[in-house]
Amino acid sequence: MADSPDQSEGPAQETGPAQPTGPARSRNGDARLVPGWRTAGRLLLGGFLILAGVSHLGWSREAFYAQVPPWLPLDRDFIVVASGLVEIALGAALLLLRRRRTALGWVVAAFFVAVFPGNISQFATGTDSFGLNSDQSRGIRLLFQPLLVVWALWSTGAWKEWRQSRKARQTGK
Repeated sequence: MADSPDQSEGPAQETGPAQPTGPARSRNGDARLVPGWRTAGRLLLGGFLILAGVSHLGWSREAFYAQVPPWLPLDRDFIVVASGLVEIALGAALLLLRRRRTALGWVVAAFFVAVFPGNISQFATGTDSFGLNSDQSRGIRLLFQPLLVVWALWSTGAWKEWRQSRKARQTGK
């Protein structure tokens, strides 16, 4: 019990605002705000991916057929099921992994880029699905895919790490 005060002070000293080094600081100086938002964003994205993946395997399987490009030489059902399994795995990794999150951010971003042709195909063929029953609604949806890429990179710290490494190369450090 005598060790309790020392143990509780250790982490507070490492993450407290008085330390000049530590987590990225937000504009108002709170050291935990930006990482907290990133963590929340990562967890939300992980949950979203798991939900989307499970819906690929269940209640929305047929709706996802609309996003499989007709020129793809694979069975539509295989594509929908495989992409659902990948989404579940990526979502679980975002929720559970403590290491290599930045690498995972690039993998999730690449996945969003890889499935983008399906969204373009749905727009180009005019296929209705998920309530997207006009060219305008399908076009607006296309604009959200790059936001998912940015979300994956930001919430995992991949974008921040890339900027820092680029800056270090430019300054020669």
